[in-house]
Amino acid sequence: MIYFIGAGPGAPDLITVRGMKYLQAADVVIYAGSLITPEILQLCRPDAKFLNSAKMTFEEVTAEFLKAEKANLITARLHSGDPAIYGTIREQADFLTERGIDFEVVPGVSSFLAAAAALKTELTLPGVTQSVVITRHAGRTPVPERESLKNLAAHGTTLCIFLSIKMIGEVVEELLAAGLKKTTPVVVAVCVSRGNENFIHGTLENIVELVNAENVSKTALILVGESFDPQSYEESKLYSANFSHMYR
Repeated sequence: MIYFIGAGPGAPDLITVRGMKYLQAADVVIYAGSLITPEILQLCRPDAKFLNSAKMTFEEVTAEFLKAEKANLITARLHSGDPAIYGTIREQADFLTERGIDFEVVPGVSSFLAAAAALKTELTLPGVTQSVVITRHAGRTPVPERESLKNLAAHGTTLCIFLSIKMIGEVVEELLAAGLKKTTPVVVAVCVSRGNENFIHGTLENIVELVNAENVSKTALILVGESFDPQSYEESKLYSANFSHMYR
């Protein structure tokens, strides 16, 4: 059996209980070495076979799947965050499905949720925004024009921008071109939930300077929106005495 497991944002205690159980039972562990913290691997059996997929091709990973299945072993394919968000699991899943090999996907805590928790904030504030956009800036992997930052930012939602910290100057340019104010709050979340966790607070006007000053170039998430420093927001009607509910 093969399990695609979301390891969460980094802290070993932020993996799900289900993910931890499968990881502890695994005979073979294929992990994204550039992103998975060593502490998470300590949850595995010491006699498990460990393979760092950062040094492997797709063909090498899938060959290990087939080898483990033939030997009736349990394989844990460990991805950072949640496998559904920039997890590159679809082609692996299609490979297995085409060969009639069963697998399961275990969700994980994404870094944008861990960042919101660490910031003790809400991404969907009443009267500010009720939508969250998860996206990335076009780099080596292109982004459809309809999903450009300029087009998405025009809606005024909370933006969680992955895999783009090296291009933060271009990100800011697109957001300003979309009509966002220079005073729009920005938080760059670095190594969320890990020992070197850091948050850089700024605005579209100064965030590039602040990020460059700290020499941040990887493992960082760009969060943009008024919900990170709201001047005002509406009180939730959920617990209002003057608002009728079917359930509370």
